[in-house]
Amino acid sequence: MRSWPSVYLPPSDNSAEHPFLRLTNSYTSKMQELKDAHVASYVCGITPYDATHLGHAATYLAFDLIHRFIIASGKSLHYTQNITDIDEPLLERAKRDNQNWEELATSQIELFREDMTELRILPPNNYLGVVESMSTVISYIKALMDTGKTYELQGDIYLDIKAVQDALENLPIALGEALTIFASRGGDPDRAGKRHPLDTLIWSSKRPGEPSWSSSFGTGRPGWHIECVAIALSTLTGQTWSDPKSVTSISLQGGGSDLRFPHHYMTNVQARAITGKSFANIYLHTGMIAWQGEKMSKSLGNLVFVSKLREAGWGGNEIRLALINRDYRADLNWEMRLLDDARSTLERIHSALSREEVAPTHEVVLKIRESLADNLDVKGAISAIIDWCEQTELGITGGSAGQLSRALDLYLGIAL
Repeated sequence: MRSWPSVYLPPSDNSAEHPFLRLTNSYTSKMQELKDAHVASYVCGITPYDATHLGHAATYLAFDLIHRFIIASGKSLHYTQNITDIDEPLLERAKRDNQNWEELATSQIELFREDMTELRILPPNNYLGVVESMSTVISYIKALMDTGKTYELQGDIYLDIKAVQDALENLPIALGEALTIFASRGGDPDRAGKRHPLDTLIWSSKRPGEPSWSSSFGTGRPGWHIECVAIALSTLTGQTWSDPKSVTSISLQGGGSDLRFPHHYMTNVQARAITGKSFANIYLHTGMIAWQGEKMSKSLGNLVFVSKLREAGWGGNEIRLALINRDYRADLNWEMRLLDDARSTLERIHSALSREEVAPTHEVVLKIRESLADNLDVKGAISAIIDWCEQTELGITGGSAGQLSRALDLYLGIAL
C-alpha cells in the first residue's frame, strides 16, 4: 500500500556522540537502553473507519520522535506499520452508513496520509493493509497450526494459550481484570467450547454477509492479533541485519496504552508460539487523550480530529508541539489552550531564530539530545530552547541560528 511522502531530515551534527535512547518498557516498568545498531520497529496502525483523531496523532508523534532520534544517532531503522482494513468496527460502520466497506477504508486511509504528511511524521518503510497481506497472514496461521498449539471450534480456529509456555503465568494484569478487558476489546471469553477463556481467535470461519478468503483450513478471515504477527515478522525479520542469536524477533513494538492488553500481549504469545522467541525487546505505550474528562473514543463520539483542526486554521507545527510537549506515557486531557500555548511558543522561537545574532547553540542542541534520550523528555528539551530564547532576547551572542533550527527539525520535527 502507498505510504505518505518522505520527510527531509537535516544532517546530524556528530561533534558529540549521541547517548543511547532510554525507554520505559510497558511490561516491566523498567528503563531499557536501545542499543541495537539496526532497529526494527513495529507500530500498530489504524482501523480505517474514522481517522485521524488526536489519540492516533499523539501515538504516531511519540514514535516519530523515537525514529528521528534513531536515525540522527546513526543507527539504521526499518519501520513497519499495518492497517487493519478488515475488522468488525469497519464492517459495522460501513453497514450503519450504507457504504461499501472497502470504499470507507480507502477514504479514511487517504485522510490519514494527509494528516501524517501535515504533521511531518516519518513514513514507514512498509505500510501494509491486512487485505493486501492476506496470503502472508494465511501462511503464518498455517505455521501456527503446524505447532500443534491451535484447535478448531465450529469452524473457527483458536490458539490454546495454555499450550504456550508461561503465557498465562506472565499476564500483565490479574486474570479477572484480563478477562474483563479481553471481553471489551474484541475477545470472546464466554464462548462455550473454548479450552480457556483467554484463547484468541486465529481464523474466523465465513459469516453471512461478510467478506471472506479461501485457505487450506477453510473460508473466512483472520483474527486481530495474528495479522500483526504476520505483517511484522514477514517484513522485520530475515533482514540482512537480523541477529540469529537475538532472543527477540524485533526491537520495538508500540501503540496506544489500550493495546497493552490484550493486543500486544497476545501478539507476543502468538509470535512466540511460532518462532520460539519473544516478539519485541521493548514495548512502548502512549497515554490516552481525553476530551472534557473522558477518553476519546469512537463509541462515545467525542473525538477531536486532526483534519478538523487543520480546517480551523491550526498548522501541523502547532498541533505537533501541543501533543508532544508532555510525558508521552501519561494520559492527557485535551484543551484548546494547548494549541494557543504551542502557537505562542513557536512564535517566540521563530522570533529568536530570526535575529542576526543569537545566543550560543551548541549546548542547547546537546541538551535537546540528552532530554530526548531520557525517555523522550520533550518538556526538558523545550525548556532548554526557551532558556536559549531568553538569552538571545537579552542580547547574548555566539551561536548559530541555523544549527538550532536544524536540530529542531531533525529531533522534534518542527520546521521554522
